Amino acid sequence: MNILLIYPETPSTFWSFKDALKFVSKKAAEPPLGLITVAAMLPKEWNKKLIDMNVTKLNDKDLLWADYVFIGAMNVHLYSFREIVRRCNKHGVKVVAGGPLATTQYKDLLGVDHFILNEAEITLPVFLEDLKNGNPKSVYISDDFPDVSLTPIPLFELLDMKKYASMSVQYSRGCPYDCEFCSITMLNGRKPRTKSAEQFIAELNRLRELGYKGAVSVVDDNFIGNKRKLKSEFLPKLIEWSKANNYVFNFITEVSINIADDDELMNMMIEAGFNSIFVGIETPNSDSLIECGKAQNLRRNLVDSVKKLQRAGFIVSGGFIVGFDSDTEKVFDEQFQFIQHSGITNAMVGLLNAPTGTKLYERMKDEGRLLDMFSGNNMDASINFVPKMSYKNLISGYSKLLHSIYSQQEFFKRVKEFLNEYNLPNWQKSKITLRELKAFFRLLWFLGFVEKGRKYFWKLLLLSLFKYPKKFTTAMTLAVYGFHFRRVIRTV
Repeated sequence: MNILLIYPETPSTFWSFKDALKFVSKKAAEPPLGLITVAAMLPKEWNKKLIDMNVTKLNDKDLLWADYVFIGAMNVHLYSFREIVRRCNKHGVKVVAGGPLATTQYKDLLGVDHFILNEAEITLPVFLEDLKNGNPKSVYISDDFPDVSLTPIPLFELLDMKKYASMSVQYSRGCPYDCEFCSITMLNGRKPRTKSAEQFIAELNRLRELGYKGAVSVVDDNFIGNKRKLKSEFLPKLIEWSKANNYVFNFITEVSINIADDDELMNMMIEAGFNSIFVGIETPNSDSLIECGKAQNLRRNLVDSVKKLQRAGFIVSGGFIVGFDSDTEKVFDEQFQFIQHSGITNAMVGLLNAPTGTKLYERMKDEGRLLDMFSGNNMDASINFVPKMSYKNLISGYSKLLHSIYSQQEFFKRVKEFLNEYNLPNWQKSKITLRELKAFFRLLWFLGFVEKGRKYFWKLLLLSLFKYPKKFTTAMTLAVYGFHFRRVIRTV
């Protein structure tokens, strides 16, 4: 059996980092972890090939080779997903689809032969057994959540690792919080399910065996969802492994802001090799936080919490949302002031949307406010419900906010604020690699000579070189991110 696994093309968004990746000669930020994990669950004797359309072109000869095409996709991949299915249908190749997009919207997706919904550890084996017996069904669905300690090591060998800026692994699934707009608890539940430290480290060892060095994204819904197990079982073993392997990997993950309340956990994560975290801030508007059920962000000074994380050694990226029912037109200035004062350089500000199946989706449906236009991309200025604020004012304020925070002047101020607070982890190497040197000369040309507003780049370069020399590489990396964000928001 020939199996072609296809990951759709991701449009240019905050998370794609397409314009930033060009500086380091990479094609994509992260690999399709879900697909290579599914590949590990398929019979060993089957022939498997991966086409990630973000790094490799999909040719007709690839489709004609395949007995089955497996597609894993998120909501943001909708248009690319449909084009892949159309091409498969044209050539008579059977399609098997899974992932968040299929799980939430499979009734709207045409041309797919078999849907493997929810988590593949449960639904995929049933499909494989039915396929073996010659009677596969069209839809496989489950309300159960699998034990991820039984999940196999992903087939990392299917990847062309040189084309990715980082690798991906997973420690846990699920989040203890239940924000109204978030689909995580619907897809993965509220009780975090974790792998063992030994299982996780076996995946890291496999990456090492394949020759990988560099950044590793721990793609959890909320890495600190089970703090007790993290501190007592997982992190001590990861700290030991990272030290023994001379910090060959630095880790990136997603956490909730209450990590700032636990000094021991912060210090252990830094010692284990974590140096970059994404936090869902959402909004400084307390009424909007109450509205969406983001209780963990209330009763605290959010700016102080962010700065505490930066001082601990974390580069903090933040998610922000405008368009809550409780938002007034003051929210745009409130968001701007918060982002600038916090020194969150990588601030992803999106319009509120209601993903299918979320509490927000059901509420908008009940209130007759739902629109049928969810794109999965919360930075493309689309919204799939009728907002309380005037739509014209919402879009105008949103656009002005994005262009303000990513103007060279304001971005420079924010990076300066960050560098003043940030403490580089002791294990982080200051040695510059040949790849980084080449990237530096590229950014020197594009940001220092080609781009308008270049005086702010030179101010940042001189500031970091003379005042924060140990943070120089970090500052230049952030400058590249700023370039990418400016490119992304041009059409907003």
